[in-house]
Amino acid sequence: MKVVILAGGYGSRISEESHLKPKPMVEIGGKPILWHIMKLYSFYGFREFIICAGYKQHVIKEWFADYYLYNSDITIDFSKGGELTVHNNAAEPWKVTVIDTGLDTMTGGRIRRVKDYIGDETFLMTYGDGVSDVDLSQLVRFHRGHGKTATLTAVHAGQRFGVLQIAGAQQRVLSFREKPEADGARINAGYMVLEPGIFRYLENDQTVFEQETVQRLVADGELCAYLHDGFWQCMDTKREKEKLEGMAAAGRAPWMVWE
Repeated sequence: MKVVILAGGYGSRISEESHLKPKPMVEIGGKPILWHIMKLYSFYGFREFIICAGYKQHVIKEWFADYYLYNSDITIDFSKGGELTVHNNAAEPWKVTVIDTGLDTMTGGRIRRVKDYIGDETFLMTYGDGVSDVDLSQLVRFHRGHGKTATLTAVHAGQRFGVLQIAGAQQRVLSFREKPEADGARINAGYMVLEPGIFRYLENDQTVFEQETVQRLVADGELCAYLHDGFWQCMDTKREKEKLEGMAAAGRAPWMVWE
C-alpha cells in the first residue's frame, strides 16, 4: 500500500526555518520531520512513498538523492578519479517518489496531481508536519471494516483546528466545523486511509482537502474516524518544534516506536 505525504506548503508559521527549506525538512534530532513520519510507516511495513512537493521541492529531492552520503561512511579515492566506496550502508528499505505538485496548489489538488502514481488502489495519506504513535495496522483494519471511501485519524488536541462530530459503531463523521472555542472535541490529525474513489472529490488544483473535500465526504456519509488516544503533535510553529526537539533529546519521543 502506497503512502502519500503532503510536503508542498510554505510553512509560513515557522518562517524562522521554512525560509530556507520546506517545513517537512525542518529537523528534529538531526533528521527531517518527514523522515520521522516515514519511519513510522516503515515500521508497520508501508515502505513505498509518494512525496507531494512544491515549495523548495529541490531540497527534498536533493536530500533523498544524497541519503547514502548522509547515512553511511564513505571512502573517496582521488588517485582513481574520485572513486566512491560506500561502507556500512545504512539506507532505508524505501521506494521514494518525489513529485513537484506546484507552488500554490492546494492540498486536495496535490493529491489529485499524483493520481497516476497511486493507481486504482487503496492508499495511505498524511501531512508532512505531524508525528504520532498511531498503530497503522489497526488503522487500516478499521478502514477495511467499514467500507467507506475515507478514514481519518481523530485525536484530542489544541483548538486551532476544525473539529469533528463523530457517532455510531462505524465512527462515521457527522459534521466538521472550523476553529471553535476549546470544547474537548477531536480534530483531524491526518494519518488517513483513502480509496481510489476519493479522486471524485478532488476537482482541481484549488481544491482544499480539509474543507470542500471533507465536507462533501461528510455529506455523502463516506468519512469515518479512527479514534486515537495516544500521542500526536504537529510542528506548525517554532515553539512546537522546540517541544519535539526537547522530547527527542530527552529520549522521551513517543512517536519513535521503531526504537
